[in-house]
Amino acid sequence: MTDRALYIAMTGASASLRTQAAVSHNLANADTVGFQATLEGTAAAPINGQGHASRVAAASQAYGVSGMHGGIVNTGNTLDVALNQDRWLTVQDPQGGVAYTRAGNLSMSANGLLTSNGHPVLGADGAPLTVPPYQSMDIAEDGTISIVPQGQPASTIAEAGRLGVVQARTADLVRGDDGLMRPANGQPPAPATGSSLVAGAVENSNVEATSMLVQMIQTARAFEMQVRVLQSVDENARSANSLLSSR
Repeated sequence: MTDRALYIAMTGASASLRTQAAVSHNLANADTVGFQATLEGTAAAPINGQGHASRVAAASQAYGVSGMHGGIVNTGNTLDVALNQDRWLTVQDPQGGVAYTRAGNLSMSANGLLTSNGHPVLGADGAPLTVPPYQSMDIAEDGTISIVPQGQPASTIAEAGRLGVVQARTADLVRGDDGLMRPANGQPPAPATGSSLVAGAVENSNVEATSMLVQMIQTARAFEMQVRVLQSVDENARSANSLLSSR
């Protein structure tokens, strides 16, 4: 019985540590543009085997990421875009594949390549999006980029491409270790239609710092309780061994 109690308490402590790691990761990204909180907790895990199914361990359970929309902040920056609900910006991952993000704080390299947190932004045609030299630029609600080419009068407006934006529910995507989202079923999401973004603004992280701090305290207390159980079981085992050896 002692071994069983130790094992069950250990699973609870291990699950609490994993939940605490997810909460810490959320808090660390409370100010990251477009970040969506990781949803993690503990769940009952009945132990199967011989005998009665009377023992229940604890297991860490990942519930994906939060689909709640973050607050919109107007920046006035031409390159900033805030994605509408269920809209995702298409980028190229480090392996050359396609991934999705809500980080709309775009940057532009010296040669005009648009990037999001260092990842090349893909256009509606699936190729990395490069903007030629311009005097002014505007991004429409559907992602179309219009520019006044360098050296041309203000009345000369040219289309420089269109941001690759797809439509998908957060629940239909999974987040990789690189922080980028990919389809859970392997099927690429459909291209977005109509209004997809707000230019000159960014979406803040949807992490609620207050609730994360409360969860961190609750998880820490749960871990302490599991450790106390481990200590109590160990003390009981020592006492039992002492009584047996005294005979």
